[in-house]
Amino acid sequence: MTQVTEGNTSLSAEQGRSTVLALVLLRGAVAAGLGLGSVAVLVLALWIGSPASDSNPGGALHAAAGLWLLAHGAELIRTDTLSGVPAPVGLVPLLLAAVPVWLVHRAARDALVPDEGRPVPSAVGAFVMVVSGYLLVGAVVAYYGRGGSPAVHPPSLIFPSAVVVAGAAAAGVWTAAGRPVGPPPSWAPVSLHEALAHGRFRERAGTVWRSAAAGVAVLFGGGALLVAVALMWHAHSAQQSFVQLSGDWAGRVAVLLLALGLVPNAAVWGAAYGLGPGFALGTASTVTPIAFAGRPALPRFPLLAAVPAEGPGTVLNWSAVAVPVAAGVTVAWFTARRAAPPHAARAEAWSLRETALAAALAAVGCGAGTAVLAAAAGGPLGTRALVEFGPVWWLTGAAALVWTALIGVPAALLLRAWRLREPDGGAWWRRADAVPAEGEGEGAEAERAEAAYVAGAPGAAASGKGAKPEPEPERAPGDGPAPLPVASLATGAASAPASAPVPPAARIFVPDGDEDFAPYDFLPTDPWHERTARPGEAGPSGTKDPSS
Repeated sequence: MTQVTEGNTSLSAEQGRSTVLALVLLRGAVAAGLGLGSVAVLVLALWIGSPASDSNPGGALHAAAGLWLLAHGAELIRTDTLSGVPAPVGLVPLLLAAVPVWLVHRAARDALVPDEGRPVPSAVGAFVMVVSGYLLVGAVVAYYGRGGSPAVHPPSLIFPSAVVVAGAAAAGVWTAAGRPVGPPPSWAPVSLHEALAHGRFRERAGTVWRSAAAGVAVLFGGGALLVAVALMWHAHSAQQSFVQLSGDWAGRVAVLLLALGLVPNAAVWGAAYGLGPGFALGTASTVTPIAFAGRPALPRFPLLAAVPAEGPGTVLNWSAVAVPVAAGVTVAWFTARRAAPPHAARAEAWSLRETALAAALAAVGCGAGTAVLAAAAGGPLGTRALVEFGPVWWLTGAAALVWTALIGVPAALLLRAWRLREPDGGAWWRRADAVPAEGEGEGAEAERAEAAYVAGAPGAAASGKGAKPEPEPERAPGDGPAPLPVASLATGAASAPASAPVPPAARIFVPDGDEDFAPYDFLPTDPWHERTARPGEAGPSGTKDPSS
């Protein structure tokens, strides 16, 4: 009976794990369906609203399937061209690509969230099932669109489409696990295991990662700013191209949505322009801050109106180099703020070698991230002259590396030295123990003595320099009252201990060299009633002064 119970328990656990993995597989398929459905609804709405549409609903669905696959990086083939020659389309709208990436990331992350009543799958199991479910839907969509236009280029389904899906799912699993760093694989070198075991290494790695990400963000934002300024400069040309592309509202909405989807691409192009390599407008034309050379294959599109005029560059074109300069300074700032934190001692700061190495590694990361963005932002738009369209990824990444390294490393060292210019690591205006200026010593001394008296520190009030008071000697029960503190005019030090704080104005100073001096020598010798009586007033006894 016990064996039967144990067998049923193990069978139930196995069935529970299988059910959970099936649900995770379904979660990946649902994520793919949500993205595909969103694109299909948008395309069908534009097709229905277009009065000049010459295709059937099947053509609209083929276009939606191709657009969804293009968002994953797949290359499409257009067969309905005017020349009859199939033309590749590989320029991915990055804003559209963010939708499937986010859906895959969320599906993998939510699959590992504990839920009451069901076991949590392993990280590897969740990753495999989410990716499998998503790619299964992608394979069905690619098979559906194989006979229409546009059709997908089969090798691009493996790279980069499957790689993009796997990367997004891996990021989701890593996020669900709390974004841990390590442990490395068992086959990794022992030195790597030892380095990851130290918190100091993780702190340095986090600083490098944040600095590199900040540099890429500044490059991206600076490129977007360049594009915005150029569009405002050529606003009339952009408006004309927008109006001429389509005459009905549905077509103009489609052009507007396509332009919005390509805004991140334009920002990357602007960053490549500021870095120096620029971007290609066909195989025979390159746009850089130095010159716009060649014969551009420039299709009519609103965003392309921001391209500068042909010919050599001017001072306005050269000012685009402010973007990589800002990126280098940003990398330096994010590195120095960790290398020399505020209010930190010099011993707690990083060494010069560590600071320079962190800034250099951040520059490498910035270059790698920029190269990835440049590769994703460009692609072919046709045959012949339109085969190359966008920035060259390896040139753009190398330029980002050089700019951020040449500016970021020296700037990080200078910022570190600036933040550590005081012994306590603080700025001169934040020092609490600043030396008073000449001529302010006596006033500052008196103010500190008054403050010490108010705070109730007898020793500090007596000496004015924070000296501790001497302990009061024990007194017999028959002794008189404790003597008042007597200070010397020369030293200002108390000659007798005090049982209570005495304000500086109430101290009695002893003239140097006067041995017969007593504290009561300053008391008046005339009778007290003569001092209190005034002419015409009653004295202490209630009688008036006879002289009045």
